[in-house]
Amino acid sequence: MSEASDPIFARIAARYDLINRVLSFGQERQWRARGIEMLSPGTVLDLGCGTGATDFAGRAVVGLDPVIEMLALSPVRDRVVGVGEALPFREGAVDGVFSGFVFRNLSSIAETLEEIDRVLRPGGAAVVVDLARPRNGFLRVVHRIGTAVLLPLVGLVFAGAPKEYWYLHRSLDSLPPPEQLFQGHALTPEHIWRMGPFGFVYGVRLRKT
Repeated sequence: MSEASDPIFARIAARYDLINRVLSFGQERQWRARGIEMLSPGTVLDLGCGTGATDFAGRAVVGLDPVIEMLALSPVRDRVVGVGEALPFREGAVDGVFSGFVFRNLSSIAETLEEIDRVLRPGGAAVVVDLARPRNGFLRVVHRIGTAVLLPLVGLVFAGAPKEYWYLHRSLDSLPPPEQLFQGHALTPEHIWRMGPFGFVYGVRLRKT
């Protein structure tokens, strides 16, 4: 994970889920649930699990996160401190990998995808749900202006952390769109979809090559 983002999430851990609900107008769980539907049956690695708020519909879950303050709030029984770029699991350890709103904060997406490929069993799948700018040029400008104002304001009101949420605004411009981001890596994108207002939330299902 990113050394820049980890201290930020440590500071906002206690109010992280509340702020996510506010910023997503209560839709965050639905966005995650659509990604969960794309997973294979069996044991799931929740990569960047945070506070463990994702509902995996009865699947066995192993939660991994680099931020101890986040893991401490998680109800998941099996929790591991670690990073996506060096997963502390053997080859073929899990049937599926899910990562919700994490990939913008990785130090290396290529290394993380290689690690996910390594720990997935044959026939398994990985699903990533995250944020990106809208595809339409005009909507991208509107969205950029909106997040520049809204994210620091919400961070100030709900967590007293406007600078931390200014970082999240900037992270939306740190990567290419998902339609480009997941090409040419260890895992092959099978399906990419957009959700949310303006399509600023995306999901991608990836398979072992």
